[in-house]
Amino acid sequence: MGNIGKRRRLLKAALAAPIVSTVGAGKAVFAQPRPTLRVIGPWELSSLDPLRNGYLFSRMQVTETLVDYAPAGVPVPGLAAGWQMSPDGLQWRFALRPGARFHDGTPVMAADVVAALGRARHAAGVLAAAPIAGIDAETGAVSIRLTRPFAPLPALLSHSSTQVLAPASLGADGTVRAIIGSGPYRVTELAPPQHFAVEAFDGWHGARPAVTRAEYLSVGRAEMRALMAEAGQAQLAYGLDPGSIARLQRGRAVAVHAVTVPRTTLLKLNASHPLLADVRVRRALALALDRRGIASAILRDPSLAAGQLFPPALPGWHDPRLPALAYDPAAACGLLAEAGFRPDADGVLQRGPDRLALTLRTFPDRPELPVIAAAIQEQWRQVGVTVRVAVGNSSDIPFGHRDGTLEVGLLARNFGVVPDAFGAVAQDFAVQGGDWGPMRWSSPAVTAALAALPSTPEGPRAEALRRQVADTLHDAMPLIPVVWYRQTLAASPRLAGVSIDPFERSYRLTQLQWKT
Repeated sequence: MGNIGKRRRLLKAALAAPIVSTVGAGKAVFAQPRPTLRVIGPWELSSLDPLRNGYLFSRMQVTETLVDYAPAGVPVPGLAAGWQMSPDGLQWRFALRPGARFHDGTPVMAADVVAALGRARHAAGVLAAAPIAGIDAETGAVSIRLTRPFAPLPALLSHSSTQVLAPASLGADGTVRAIIGSGPYRVTELAPPQHFAVEAFDGWHGARPAVTRAEYLSVGRAEMRALMAEAGQAQLAYGLDPGSIARLQRGRAVAVHAVTVPRTTLLKLNASHPLLADVRVRRALALALDRRGIASAILRDPSLAAGQLFPPALPGWHDPRLPALAYDPAAACGLLAEAGFRPDADGVLQRGPDRLALTLRTFPDRPELPVIAAAIQEQWRQVGVTVRVAVGNSSDIPFGHRDGTLEVGLLARNFGVVPDAFGAVAQDFAVQGGDWGPMRWSSPAVTAALAALPSTPEGPRAEALRRQVADTLHDAMPLIPVVWYRQTLAASPRLAGVSIDPFERSYRLTQLQWKT
């Protein structure tokens, strides 16, 4: 106990020193004194490209998208002041906010929005799911033509990959060189991959925020993030581990906020792998998971055990009729025996010359993932499956998906990446699969349902199509749900107006007030 206390005192002393970042050639930048608000999280600024890493600038309210979303999941104006759909559903017109300006003082033109949306139509972005025939600039507006009706279009236009940047943000080769947005904050310092700072933009059309300066800092270790919040070295700390959350809740140094979000921690399986192609094996691996035990021991909340892929935070996609995923090791062993596996002398299952041995890749960006991976490793060992856990970078999973080397990946998938979950579902369950979706698995039933949904009016038919998707995934298990997710935030008691965006789009800096 004495060593732990000593380590914490040393960490706190180290944190009290100014933070220095290097920008350019040999230029030292010291952290600004208060009232600069510091936001910390595990996410690095790996790229300035909105398609790859733009969400941090959206969250810090530097950039805007055409459409924003209210907490209840209702679309509201963003950079677009309003929009209209033609009677046949094939054309949408988005009127731009009058007087909108970029942070370099230039006006936001319709051509700038068209260029941004053109880049966002890349296969890596959610806008690729929309049946767009063309995007045209009009006077003070943008018109989007479709090949067929597509009701979720406003939701896709709220995704961070569609954020609109000033022309000066781009280099001659078209790559993003700077972040010049139109939001209430503008970038003042940029030091990828760990740090950037912002200040209130004088040209913002709304009220001047009470928090006029802020910075984002990537801090890799969850324990360090908790200590920084506790020591007053960060005013908003995201990505805390369950142990730190419990400790912080017992003290008075910070206020801990929590909200259930539409995110599921799941196992992504390579369905073309010789050991995983048989649906009986995938079902057996699902039955061998003690989700309630994992949720209780690691997340400290048994109600987060995932009974199905889509959490209750996704009404319409979550199907309460589905039987909850069970923990039944005996049934798992029976299915594996049916699939031809027999235990060898070491108790490891084998079929012919092949042992049932798998590599599970995960990453520490969400601190609970490596711990959950260790629990899965042990639970699968008990039914004869050998697992090697490899903790690396979050990019390892999409890279492994693309080059075919991934066997099993453990990740936390945000199905609310746009408030209408169709965007994430369509991206993940396209025939070719998605970076965070199934690997080398597809279903005609899922494909048909997702093709029909965008042009189906809300009602019994749309509900039936969503159930068709949920039921098929529940049966085929291309992804194995483990636990649902609760986002937590440690906030300084000096702040008023703190809340968590359930869609994880914004840190809501403009809503904050410094307490006197």
